[in-house]
Amino acid sequence: MAKSMNTDTGNSDIENVSDEGPQNADTIYDDSGVVLESVVEEIEQSIENKDEDAVRVALRDLHESEVGDILEAIEEEGRDGLVELAGDDFDFAALTEVDEAIRLGIVDNLPNNRVAEAVRELDSDDAVFILEDLDSEDREDILSQIPFQERIRLRRSLEYPEESAGRRMQTEFIAVPPFWTIGQAIDYIRAGEDLPDRFTEIFTVDHRFKLAGSLALDKLLRSGRDTVVGDIHDTNAHPISAEIDQEEAAQIFEQYDLLSAPVIDDNERLVGVLTIDDVVDVIQEEASEDIKRLAGVGDEELSDGILEIAQSRVGWLSVNLLTAILASFVIGLFDASLEKMVALAILMPIVASMGGNAGTQTMTVAVRALATRDLDTYNTGKIIRKELLVGLINGVLFAIAIGVVAGIWFAQPALGWVIGFAMIINMLFAAASGILVPIALDKFNLDPAIASGVFVTTVTDVVGFLSFLWLAVWWFGL
Repeated sequence: MAKSMNTDTGNSDIENVSDEGPQNADTIYDDSGVVLESVVEEIEQSIENKDEDAVRVALRDLHESEVGDILEAIEEEGRDGLVELAGDDFDFAALTEVDEAIRLGIVDNLPNNRVAEAVRELDSDDAVFILEDLDSEDREDILSQIPFQERIRLRRSLEYPEESAGRRMQTEFIAVPPFWTIGQAIDYIRAGEDLPDRFTEIFTVDHRFKLAGSLALDKLLRSGRDTVVGDIHDTNAHPISAEIDQEEAAQIFEQYDLLSAPVIDDNERLVGVLTIDDVVDVIQEEASEDIKRLAGVGDEELSDGILEIAQSRVGWLSVNLLTAILASFVIGLFDASLEKMVALAILMPIVASMGGNAGTQTMTVAVRALATRDLDTYNTGKIIRKELLVGLINGVLFAIAIGVVAGIWFAQPALGWVIGFAMIINMLFAAASGILVPIALDKFNLDPAIASGVFVTTVTDVVGFLSFLWLAVWWFGL
């Protein structure tokens, strides 16, 4: 979460911070960026005493992200009290900075008319973010209490797919005809009431509201008043379809170094604008989501309940159980050999474990490369060959190391050769599965972050056990 910092180094009254409550980031965070215990205790005490003035003073000059951090830091039973005591001074944009469970817990306990009033004060993207997770009945009731034009814009955004650019876009933007002059555009911006508070560019549209181009704010301000907007606007505005996934939209921002981008519908009409602050949130969300999915965790959040977390994890743990049974079945095929040579039982986990770790390394790189589109048709073959070569090199290195250790440990040089060859085989299979499994899942339009780990682990366990035990049986005639 972003944390605002006071960077004023002039002759300001920085040292004369009010003793009435936390007034800036320097007073509410410790050196590690965690909300100070003293601040949490002070606010919780104010809530317990139902001291409205103290709560309002505490929140008065805080950024929405700082208020969000305080909501997450205080005890669950105090959050509703904080919102109630703060009254009109509570910035509902802070609810976009907290976990979904916390946000829903607060909103569900508020009357719909209070939520409707708060939503009207928010930017459309923040309003949609809060409304999209509510029950349909409550959402419709809240929307019915919002003026017609605002309600239409919010409904349109909510109709787009979840995690799409249309859900993330802000419907407040500035659009002018390309035949206007710079002077007309500036006068319109100054006089406009229903315009965004902050913007970095304006857009040009034709009579059907189709996007014609964009004009950066710095270029607008440096041009003469008589200059025609259409003569200087940029016709390559990098428009983003409202239907595309938010991750694809973030990649467009990254590719073209954008601060904002127009969002268009299927008819190429301008319907909103996507801004860099929302894209930063998308990048963080998608990265967190990929990390969780690699571990088979799902969409759980820290604020979720115990039963919810357990339920979200049980699915992939069940799959892992089945794959573990498969690996155990392979071991069972060599039970007689293991009884004759106990050293095999001691050493075989090493081969499987090394292969599993190597496979996870390759898989993580592959999944991330697919997500960022760095792995494509043009370089897939080259990357596969590279990973196989890396697997071979590491296999040989660790084969020598474990071969020497095993040979000395059990006073059997032949056992060192067996585990060494098994290590090379499994490291090669680990590299191959680590790169090929994510690619194959992606080709079948399956999320490689979700299922790759299970398949790669299964391959390395089965191949590790099978290669080591089979080589031992063949070599020693067990």
